[in-house]
Amino acid sequence: MRYELFYWPSIQGRGEFVRLALEQAGADYVDVARQSEGEETGEDVLIRWLEDDKIKRPPFAPPFLKAGKLIIGQTANILLFLGGRHNLAPKDEAGRLWAHQLQLTIADFVVEIHDVHHPLGANFYYEDQKPEARRRAADFLKERLPKFLGYFEDVLRSNGGRYMVGKKLSYVDLSMFQVIAGLRYAFPRAMARSKREYPLLDVLHDRVVALPRVSNYLSSKRRIPFNRQGIFRHYEELDTRLLRKTERK
Repeated sequence: MRYELFYWPSIQGRGEFVRLALEQAGADYVDVARQSEGEETGEDVLIRWLEDDKIKRPPFAPPFLKAGKLIIGQTANILLFLGGRHNLAPKDEAGRLWAHQLQLTIADFVVEIHDVHHPLGANFYYEDQKPEARRRAADFLKERLPKFLGYFEDVLRSNGGRYMVGKKLSYVDLSMFQVIAGLRYAFPRAMARSKREYPLLDVLHDRVVALPRVSNYLSSKRRIPFNRQGIFRHYEELDTRLLRKTERK
């Protein structure tokens, strides 16, 4: 089956979590909005699909995946589907639900990361909410970032330290790689101590990078660079140091 992934053509965003799973699976897929059809841009194609009132179960927003007659929306939902089809999730029900639960927690984390630079809302430019973003960044780096990373580090440790779920690579590992990579781009100073504070997550990041298919993808033009239009954005004024565990008590 050839999958069709629908997401915005110029950002990694939430679609990147799906791209990583497709790449690691060696799946045949096309990133629809990054293709052009005559005079119609990739973004035009995406919007046309979103506005198609003939779709019986329309997605709310991208990303969504077309798999045969199925149209699947929501990142975690897409990964739940792909994980079962491409050996990127446990085979037992409890394991699949646990992987899905972790992915939903990652989705919560991603929302908080995005809202650091857009605390008043996505319809306002960053320049219109700088004071609020600085205040949000300070709280995020002091409270929320250690809370989430500490949780995921503990999950990884309790599972033996190699994989987030079960005894094999899953889509959750790929997603954690993307989160760590994005945080390092957005908050390089704050994340400078993360290798000492969260060593298992650091090693997991490097383990995913070393996967042949992922490595090939990361060095290809298919991988959109981090930029200031996506979820993970670097603004120097928002990047402060990450508190040590002892400082968080």
